Amino acid sequence: MFNNIPNVKLGIIAVSRDCFIVSLSENRRKAIVEAYTKQYGEIFEAQTVVENEIDMLKAVEEVKTAGCNALVVFLGNFGPETPETLIAQKFDGPVMYVAAAEETGKDLINGRGDAYCGMLNCSYNLGLRKIKAFIPEYPVGTADEIAEMINEFNPVARALIGVANLKIITFGPRPQDFFACNAPIKPLYDLGVEIEENSELDLLVSYKEHADDPRIDDIVKDMAEEMGTANPYPDLLKRMAQYELTLLDWAEKHKGSRKYVVFANKCWPAFPSQFGFEPCYVNSRLVSRGIPVACEVDIYGALSEYIGTC
Repeated sequence: MFNNIPNVKLGIIAVSRDCFIVSLSENRRKAIVEAYTKQYGEIFEAQTVVENEIDMLKAVEEVKTAGCNALVVFLGNFGPETPETLIAQKFDGPVMYVAAAEETGKDLINGRGDAYCGMLNCSYNLGLRKIKAFIPEYPVGTADEIAEMINEFNPVARALIGVANLKIITFGPRPQDFFACNAPIKPLYDLGVEIEENSELDLLVSYKEHADDPRIDDIVKDMAEEMGTANPYPDLLKRMAQYELTLLDWAEKHKGSRKYVVFANKCWPAFPSQFGFEPCYVNSRLVSRGIPVACEVDIYGALSEYIGTC
């Protein structure tokens, strides 16, 4: 089964306004990388410091070549407004902006070097270009403080990457008197999520086609071991194993251009009579593997579960 949760590979690019010495941003970037690596893990350090648009293209290519799928843009000083915001436009993935706090006497005259004003201008320029980026509530800090901000950005980046590569597979239709739960699809497309809507009959046909699947016995054994003595209906395990394989195979064959899958599946009122069991146990097993399964009336619940899983 494919990995249903993204792995985040972080990169960091430092920017510098050309009226400041470039080593100011460079040295502060190095301090952040050292602090983050020591406390939290790996982060790729782009060697290009961005002062202009040519630098911006070079730095973005550098992190892309390194395989980064999430990015930190660090204002080591006031920062160049156009190039720094174009980084997020050119980079295909979530981007966080943070900035250097004022230090005491080691980089500039009287320690001046706070980039808070630059962050204000940066956020304004991101808005002008309608570029979405993650900015912490207070985005200015020391190396250790920014390392902590990056650590907090990590799960946010994971969720954003996941949602941008997600397909929601549904098996309906929604039952009678649930008209309020007919989820509008356009907001999902706005988030970058794909959706595949199928009928309960499609699910039943696929389920029956798995009746003699040679993998069933191994799953039955795994289910029995998982339940232990709390197994009140052992005669149902074969059917549930068959159903589990049906969903896993459907996800693998139907994810298409997407990397990740969640389900919003029918479970009533016809399900018990046609399949011969309720699917809740199988659903829980999929959830434990990072594949959320919600009710067919709750497509947005499936999306929320996935974000929470990430």
